[in-house]
Amino acid sequence: MKAAVLCVGTELLFGQTVNTNATYISHQLQLLGFDVLYHYVVGDNPQRLERLLDVCFEDCDLIITTGGLGPTEDDLTKETIAKYFGDELVYDEESLSRLKKYFVDTNRKMTENNLKQALLPSKSIVFPNSYGTAPGFLLSKDEKYIISLPGPPKEMTKMFDKEVFPYLSKKQNGALFYKIIRTYGIGESALETALLPLIHGQTDPTIATYAKEGECSIRIASKRETLQESESAVDMMIGKVYEIIGDYIYSENDEEYAKVLVDKLISENLTLTSVESCTGGMFASTITDISGASNCFKRGYVTYSNESKIHDVGVDAKLIEKYTAVSEEVARDMAIKGLEKANADICVSVTGIAGPDSWENFSPGTIFVGVAFNPGKRTKDKDIIGGRLCFVQNLDTRRTDRNKNRKYAVLAMIDMVYKTIKIS
Repeated sequence: MKAAVLCVGTELLFGQTVNTNATYISHQLQLLGFDVLYHYVVGDNPQRLERLLDVCFEDCDLIITTGGLGPTEDDLTKETIAKYFGDELVYDEESLSRLKKYFVDTNRKMTENNLKQALLPSKSIVFPNSYGTAPGFLLSKDEKYIISLPGPPKEMTKMFDKEVFPYLSKKQNGALFYKIIRTYGIGESALETALLPLIHGQTDPTIATYAKEGECSIRIASKRETLQESESAVDMMIGKVYEIIGDYIYSENDEEYAKVLVDKLISENLTLTSVESCTGGMFASTITDISGASNCFKRGYVTYSNESKIHDVGVDAKLIEKYTAVSEEVARDMAIKGLEKANADICVSVTGIAGPDSWENFSPGTIFVGVAFNPGKRTKDKDIIGGRLCFVQNLDTRRTDRNKNRKYAVLAMIDMVYKTIKIS
């Protein structure tokens, strides 16, 4: 079944509200095996809404709308839909009873215009609203379906999960299953080129690549008669993908790299600390955003100035004087001294030029990342006798965008720590 998502609300067009409803609904429809062809946003205008219904039903069997079901005069979604389907609005007694009870339970006075929310198309299937006042509904005619849901995301998602998903699951044709593989260190064009032997002539499973800041994702999807068949087809394709670009993959469960790293540190019983200059604590913040990070992250040092590098973690002042703070030598010393000071198993450091301005002979995006690792906790076959591992990477992004450079640096730090653990 082909579907369109049509979100109603002038506030969406003005950018006052982020349209999370469309994302949520599309994700759920994909899980059900529906093909989503269109996303539309329209203001509180019945004429434009009606024209879009025509457009969507030319190619789609199902339209899901959100918004425009409230008590105010500009909430006209159900009036427009009822007219489009040749139906009329009538009071739904159960919805009216629930509405009155809602105001009693919340100790609020119900104004006259709130009664409007209990007016629903006479031929509709009504979806009760357990988290608000506006019920949703479904209308169908000649194998064309429209489902209208409230605009507030909390109300919409609860109604979709409880009422709409079970209804639509009975109409699904086949079972869709997909996985999102996350990669780091390979660009989208190079990724697609590497996977062309799998992409060319694909029917099922399908492979699609997506780029985001600093990394790429691969979506592998299959739609078969049963969920078990779909899962098996996806797993087989994932195995082929690993054979080609396995060195770049860090997750096949659509997880953030920071979470993968935290889980890895905890499973290996390793502790981590950081010494940050140009990222100003962004790495530590990213790691501690992950639940459970307190089990592996010991502390983070923000050493933005040369003085703080020297006094807070003990970086050799002569190295800074000789090579400048933006150098491989200083990045290495930051990692080693941070490891010693925090008494951690791993320390990651970063120093560089975030931008947008240059500094001395360095262009924006010149960034050095260092990792120092004390392998004492490793198993015997992985032990390194005497001393530490220490790696430094020059991450030259050649960008003037300060925020992007900082984000790319954090991703590089996560990647270096993760790969250091894997190879040690």
